[in-house]
Amino acid sequence: MAVRSDEFLRMVDALADVRRAEGEQYTSFSVRGKRFGYYWPRTQTVGLKQTLSEQLALVAERPDVFEEQFTSGGFGWVVVYLEGIEAGELTELVFEAWRLSAPEELIAEAPDPARPGSR
Repeated sequence: MAVRSDEFLRMVDALADVRRAEGEQYTSFSVRGKRFGYYWPRTQTVGLKQTLSEQLALVAERPDVFEEQFTSGGFGWVVVYLEGIEAGELTELVFEAWRLSAPEELIAEAPDPARPGSR
């Protein structure tokens, strides 16, 4: 059930126009200058931008896998423990985080992993 860090990084790399920034203890991910995710290798966790309602639902449903990170600008960020999530679900959450930050023209061109057969 666990997702390895290299699998997570491939999910992010599959998205259009993603930029990585290496910090001392984490890597951050942005699309066209807007941050949508973080990765902390020491704890094997990722932080992802979500809607406020999705943040609340994820944390309430599975607090052993998700925890509230912070809220900002009408969005709720969640920490995801890689050991507790399946690749398919994480792929959808990563795409959603990217979609919440990407410009419309990139979103229009991107296949949605939640919809089989999309582009």
